[in-house]
Amino acid sequence: MHWLAVVFLVWGSLAGLSMLLTSALMPWGSKVGKMRERGQLLDSLELRDDEIMLDVGCGRGLLLNGAARRLPRGKAIGVDLWGSKDESDNRIGATPLNADAEGVKKRVDVRTGDTRGLPLPDSSVDIVVSSLSIHNIGDESGRAQALGEVARVLKPGGRVALLDFQCTDEYARTLADIGWRDVQRSPTGSGCFRPCG
Repeated sequence: MHWLAVVFLVWGSLAGLSMLLTSALMPWGSKVGKMRERGQLLDSLELRDDEIMLDVGCGRGLLLNGAARRLPRGKAIGVDLWGSKDESDNRIGATPLNADAEGVKKRVDVRTGDTRGLPLPDSSVDIVVSSLSIHNIGDESGRAQALGEVARVLKPGGRVALLDFQCTDEYARTLADIGWRDVQRSPTGSGCFRPCG
């Protein structure tokens, strides 16, 4: 009985320490890590200033607004379902407010839509980005349908960057299956604390 109590006390202390460290890292990850990761992802796309970019599952607009800052003669379109299940306070009204705060509201177009049926015409965007959203589609066939939609709306020669921590092997396989030749996966690791939303 005493041994069990000691195990629980030790485990409880380790869990408490882990929670304390996690709490300490959250603000850094949210304020610094996310911005650093956003910059690296957008740098990798080598944006021209006049392109049209789509952010699938844009949420409150972190990538959307970052791209809009780099597209002074272009446009950034954000599509989301606006559910609060996966992201706290995820609502359509918050995204334009954030775009206004970043000084890019005139270059941002926010729409309601499902990734599996994007509200855009064929071959209408130069770039597609998505951060931590496609994995929220509950089944592999739905995620494949979403990637098919990404391919449908992308102009020939367009570029895609999908940031995720789940299903990335599946995404690469699906894109190869639909005929994409240059599908690359970056090394794992992140400068941001993922659970910060």
